[in-house]
Amino acid sequence: MAEEEQAEVKSEGIENLKVLENIDVELTVEVGRTEITIRDLLRLNEGSVVELERLAGDPLDILINNTKIAKGEVVMIGERFGVRFGEIVDPEKRMESL
Repeated sequence: MAEEEQAEVKSEGIENLKVLENIDVELTVEVGRTEITIRDLLRLNEGSVVELERLAGDPLDILINNTKIAKGEVVMIGERFGVRFGEIVDPEKRMESL
């Protein structure tokens, strides 16, 4: 492919991505998961603690529309929580999970 054609294809790709830029997606940061019985669920009250499968200090999962895209860690930004992205999931593996 000639350089001019490659530049044109790249330009078209960028334009196609610009169409998607304003679409809202849901970002979720998952601390961990566990399974409990309905009996245990009904016994939960203020101050109850549920143990998760993830160890303290393990990276958190970052999901977009329920698809894992990265691992990260919680950070403080002033008075708010934030998340720092660490290991990014390979885009091809992300597509496999859809």
